[in-house]
Amino acid sequence: MKKICLAIMMAAALASAVSVPAVGEVVDRIVAIVNDDVITLSELNESFDPYLKKIEAAMTGQERERMIAEGKATILKRMIDSKLIEQEAKRSGLVVKDDEVMGFIKDLLKNRNMQMSNLIESLNKEGLTFEGYKQELREQMMRQRLIRKEIRSKIVIADEEIGDYYRRHRDEYEGKEAVRLKQILIPASAMADDLARKRAREVAERALARIKDGESFEAVAAHFAQGAAIASGGDIGFVEKGSMLPEVEKIALSLDIGAVSPVIESHQGFYIIQVIDKRGAGLKPIAEVRHEIRMKLEDEKAAKRFDSWIAELRAKSLVEVKL
Repeated sequence: MKKICLAIMMAAALASAVSVPAVGEVVDRIVAIVNDDVITLSELNESFDPYLKKIEAAMTGQERERMIAEGKATILKRMIDSKLIEQEAKRSGLVVKDDEVMGFIKDLLKNRNMQMSNLIESLNKEGLTFEGYKQELREQMMRQRLIRKEIRSKIVIADEEIGDYYRRHRDEYEGKEAVRLKQILIPASAMADDLARKRAREVAERALARIKDGESFEAVAAHFAQGAAIASGGDIGFVEKGSMLPEVEKIALSLDIGAVSPVIESHQGFYIIQVIDKRGAGLKPIAEVRHEIRMKLEDEKAAKRFDSWIAELRAKSLVEVKL
């Protein structure tokens, strides 16, 4: 019966997916069969489109063609795995409802102090749609639930493993006092004239005002920041004491976690910073980091088990690639 259903589905998909214009060009086709589901070329192209734009903007010639081919193969493999996970989740009775996905999005917006319009605008800039974003979140949530049920629930972390990890990674738990920062820099060289410096400060003050009015630091950074900080929402990671500009360091070390600084003037320009984490000097005792280490070890074991689990799932499934 399953084979008959699959044949009917494939025939229907081909009938609707293949169009024969005047020139006889095939505009769609099946690129993968995953048990009773199919993946079409148009679905693959839609998923690959954001990556395609980046490749085309950065590369030319044979290198571009090679990256496109490899990229499509990678995305198709990911889509096949998602189909397998979705099918297995349904067999296990796991369902992620639309209101659960929307609840996650609303919590995310609240935590980041963002509006829905900000999120949609950000997605559009990346060439993504809100419906596509929701579907990706749904798959991630379903995957997490399935992993908790099939993988994480069966993982045991012994105290000896935690102690061994702590001894092998002592350097991760000791060091100088450091702060993890998000920053916005409005450049203005100390050699610039007074008018240029004044205008740069005014821009920084406008950026700070938007943050104070409730806009997220990430959204403001995406608008005002320059360089690599744009892609990370201004997050520059941990910075150790002694490696920051004195004007920035003095304020960074004094701010509470989550606090945003006033505009900070320096010879490089005008900074706005937010402290998102801190760590102190010296070695943290194992009791303080036991839970953190346990989670790291669990993540490592889960990743390894997932690879073997998905390979087993592929092996016992009907998966045919026609790319």
